[in-house]
Amino acid sequence: MKVIVLGGDGFCGWPTSLYLSKKDHEVIIIDNLSRRKIDLELGVNSLTPISFIDERISAWKSISGKEIRFENIDISENYQRLLNVINEVKPDAIIHFAEQRAAPYSMKGSYGKRYTVNNNLNATNNLLAAIVESGLEIHVVHLGTMGVYGYGGAGMKIPEGYLKIKVTNEDGKDISKEILYPPNPGSIYHLTKTQDALMFAFYNKNDQIKITDLHQGIVWGTQTEETELDLRLINRFDYDSDYGTVLNRFLMQAAIGYPLTVYGTGGQTRAFIHIKDSIKCIELALNNPPNKKDGVKIYNQMTETHRLIDLANIISKLTNAEINYLPNPRNESEENDLIVDNQCFINLGLKPTKLTDALLEEIKEIANKFSANCIKSKIVPSSFWTREQELRK
Repeated sequence: MKVIVLGGDGFCGWPTSLYLSKKDHEVIIIDNLSRRKIDLELGVNSLTPISFIDERISAWKSISGKEIRFENIDISENYQRLLNVINEVKPDAIIHFAEQRAAPYSMKGSYGKRYTVNNNLNATNNLLAAIVESGLEIHVVHLGTMGVYGYGGAGMKIPEGYLKIKVTNEDGKDISKEILYPPNPGSIYHLTKTQDALMFAFYNKNDQIKITDLHQGIVWGTQTEETELDLRLINRFDYDSDYGTVLNRFLMQAAIGYPLTVYGTGGQTRAFIHIKDSIKCIELALNNPPNKKDGVKIYNQMTETHRLIDLANIISKLTNAEINYLPNPRNESEENDLIVDNQCFINLGLKPTKLTDALLEEIKEIANKFSANCIKSKIVPSSFWTREQELRK
């Protein structure tokens, strides 16, 4: 299969590209390297040492004998270059990771909000418009987020994308409909993902583009079998308050003896998935494309849910780390329930990696090994959801 990976230099995109290449797919990475530029902007780094993209690709070729092509294109701005590559490669599928992915960064003042909207929405629309203009039949696999459903409790199990409803019309007749599950975005980043969903629905209805939208939980873990082969292939490990996902932040903090930063009461419940399982889900989605007229296929890409304070307590017991409660920089309820239907991937054969099976290994292999690279001043939150919260910092 010919696969273009948009955002293939990133935290999810890079290990996905290696995995697909190992499986003998022809992989082309398109990336504008913006994530590396944001590191410079924020004055932060990945805990793990990240090689230049050319060195990464060269190392993969020398180790595996397989080639990955790289194109430096900003797809949110360079529509024609994107279209040219699509017309040349004629891919079977395009995996769309090319969006600013951090909720805190998207709330980092007016610049973060504007950049996230401009980049994410233009990237998605340019991709879909280019597929239409190319006239090719291409399956789009998009990495979305469980966060489109918000930070509050739903009071019910969140279905995989669609909700069946029944309304009574003026004649007293019951009308049954299936609608997109109502979004309730908790940040500008999540807002762009809800708008992605509307674009997908339109382009599928209007142009019959085959689309799979993966509503992913918080990704934790770092390494995959491929990234472990050589230090030059190692994956990102973000630990800062903007890009570090909560579990990876806790792991790093425990490794350096820094109190675990729990926001608010820690009663917030989140969905989680290990990086290895995330990649397997991408492969399952690629191998099971919807038909043109099936509508957008939506999967809840997660394996378990946990309260944040429960995670902190688990890691504290493993490492003797202290827990520090900080004012919550987010505008959310102190506690929420979260029950998620993820049966589609389970039915396709996904065997989840559980937190209890891999936590200690991750602490030993990554957080401890590279703890000297941590810039401690970047741990405390620096992005706030409201002006009032920022003034209280």
